[in-house]
Amino acid sequence: MTALLHTPDSLATTQGVFTICPTPFAADGALDLASIASLVDFQIEAGVSGLAILGFLGESHKLSQEERSQVIRAFIARAGGRVPVWVGVRALGIAGAIEQAREAEALGAEAVFVAPLDTTSDAVQFDYYPAVAEAIGIPVVIHDFPDSFGTELSADLVARLGREGGVGMIKMEEPPVGQKITRILDLAEGSMRVFGGLGGVYFLEELQRGAVGTMTGFAFPEILVRIHQHHAAGDLAAAAATFDRYCPLIRYEFQPKIGLALRKAIYMRRGVIACDAIRSPGMRIDPITLRELEATVARVGLSLAHRGIYAID
Repeated sequence: MTALLHTPDSLATTQGVFTICPTPFAADGALDLASIASLVDFQIEAGVSGLAILGFLGESHKLSQEERSQVIRAFIARAGGRVPVWVGVRALGIAGAIEQAREAEALGAEAVFVAPLDTTSDAVQFDYYPAVAEAIGIPVVIHDFPDSFGTELSADLVARLGREGGVGMIKMEEPPVGQKITRILDLAEGSMRVFGGLGGVYFLEELQRGAVGTMTGFAFPEILVRIHQHHAAGDLAAAAATFDRYCPLIRYEFQPKIGLALRKAIYMRRGVIACDAIRSPGMRIDPITLRELEATVARVGLSLAHRGIYAID
């Protein structure tokens, strides 16, 4: 196939922490647009480089099309250009993905992060991602999360998408993350930039392997921001010390199946959102788990009762 005319120039210097934001709901399950506003303000105060919405954490698969549009509008309006907003895309085919991507662009998104098509070959994925990119005027970011999507994207495919397909950034969440990051960057010949994810559990190693930041939903984003700041300044010892100090909390919060409930509970108790409701299907936390969470937060020197952003060393 021919190379794309559109290249993701706007991503050439993108780095830092992009928070994967949850979608706030009221206790009755309705969208809570007021909490979107407070969540955006909190993230910007924490120093994040951008916001990513309607990913897996954003419960996008539980929203109607109209609700999806409302959520995009609310996040972009509140961000008001202070930070970029990227919108998740996941569909069963190319037409559906293009429709979602075009809507995100029309509503003001600065990029889309696109899940792969289900259980398809590298050849099909190589046609898919450039097709979406050609259909819009904003960059496409690959979302590589096989544990949730059930589709593996090889390092060779990702690198080729960078070299030949005009898709130059990936949110990479396939362990072992270090080896895959290294192989992608080696093969891509400077055409691919990598964001990590997976709750920040491997954030230090991702940065050391050449990732430019992380896209994850950790509900203490100021910690990840500080780790990245230390690393970007060349103070690798400080980056490691900050990561090591808070690793027990990063690990506990990123539990499969219940991680979303933990994150919403943290945000609610920090006063960022009004309610920690999630839509079905989804696992809720029980009183014992909440006590464990509180104890883990306290063990790293923080408190769920604290309002505002922590000053992280």
